[in-house]
Amino acid sequence: MPDLLDQPLIFVDLETTGANAQRDRITEVGLVEWDGECMTEWSCLVNPQTAIPPFISQLTGISDAMVAEAPTFAQLAEPLLARLEGRVFVAHNARFDYGFLKNEFQRAGLNFRARVVCTVKLSKKLFPGEYKHNLDAVSARNGLVAEGERHRALTDARLIYQFLVKLKRELPAEQLNAVLEEISRQASLPAGVDPEVIESMPDGHGVYLFYGDSDASLYVGRSSNLKRSVLAHFSGDGRASKALRFHHQITRIDWISTAGELGALLMEARLLKQLQPLHNPKQRCDEQLCAWRYEPNAEGSAKLELVYAHELDFSRQTNLFGLYGNEREATNTLRKIAEANKLCMMALGLERTSRRAGTPCFGMQIGKCRGACVNKEPMLTHQARACAVLAKLKLNSWPYGGPILVKEQAESSAAVDLHLIDHWRHLGTVNCEEDLPELLEQVGQMPFDLDSYKILNKHLRSLPGLAIVRLSGAA
Repeated sequence: MPDLLDQPLIFVDLETTGANAQRDRITEVGLVEWDGECMTEWSCLVNPQTAIPPFISQLTGISDAMVAEAPTFAQLAEPLLARLEGRVFVAHNARFDYGFLKNEFQRAGLNFRARVVCTVKLSKKLFPGEYKHNLDAVSARNGLVAEGERHRALTDARLIYQFLVKLKRELPAEQLNAVLEEISRQASLPAGVDPEVIESMPDGHGVYLFYGDSDASLYVGRSSNLKRSVLAHFSGDGRASKALRFHHQITRIDWISTAGELGALLMEARLLKQLQPLHNPKQRCDEQLCAWRYEPNAEGSAKLELVYAHELDFSRQTNLFGLYGNEREATNTLRKIAEANKLCMMALGLERTSRRAGTPCFGMQIGKCRGACVNKEPMLTHQARACAVLAKLKLNSWPYGGPILVKEQAESSAAVDLHLIDHWRHLGTVNCEEDLPELLEQVGQMPFDLDSYKILNKHLRSLPGLAIVRLSGAA
């Protein structure tokens, strides 16, 4: 097989409406074709058939008006494919450009596949001591000249071409070819998995799924970069050694793209419960989900009461503490907390009161109780201390009164996910408001879910790109 540098190369750069290859669209294509001696150029604006986000227009200078009369990708697809076929595909952050083209060709009913060289990887491999490897940094270090406006497709394709030509001129051919061979080598995928599936995966947030024989669910994973994470499982570098142990069992890989982290977290939690994958930690059953109820009173005689989620809507309570998978876990955890804070097991209701008046609890006998059981510590004081300790475990009641719609906007894309949430319950996710009525029928019907509560309680207000809309009927 000839060296990569002896094969015809095509340097590619795209401008797009965002970063998600499944949801966003191409707005411009720039190509530089090179056979080692002759160089030709080609570029074309593309009508994405959707609005270009303002921040993308500001970055690239490409507006809706500029692409209004441009051909669609479907109209360009066949002549563009003819230019690309038979050439080594070279791009900066090549997964991005290659993934977009794969998806666009697929929508047009065409199959595209090429050997890929990423000049980001090339720069990192050749110059590991450098901190930055984006195109601006590579250009500055190597004295590359931008012939045109930066962040336009042909200008950036020219810079990538200049970079490789400079490397070919300055480095020994054997060294450069060896590095090119290494970075263009495909991951060693399981025998039953089509490489095309991996190549068409997006670089954004989402959930990926590994299946085995008879479509048995093997593994569910979540990532901020789907393609990178899936490839890491098969890279052989040890970063995903757990997956490598069942590498040979995988016959199919699937994924679900999300606009952001919240959607990926919620989707992963749902799929883990639904599919019970063989190689993920075993999912607990929420049938015995319980919490402690503690209601202080004027006498200081409040006792802990264990209550269950299947009997009581936890999201509507204001006096629940801790979430536990079963009674044993709840009791053992509270005993440890009580001992650490010298709370009385009898006063809390975790131990039976002795029939003989004035008999101290076992904790007091070993110095782990301050004596509420024998009135050495006033009951109101003990109750106040118990409230302070339990406050760290307090469940948050639902703050919105009714269901809400959480709009999650992708960081660098026009993609939006609409999450319907009601009393810490994730009812589902859609991409357009027209699909909401079906989800709204589930309000009040789903059980309290521990994983959804933890995810939403932690991330609902902390993640970027979230907008919360109270729906009609909410307080």
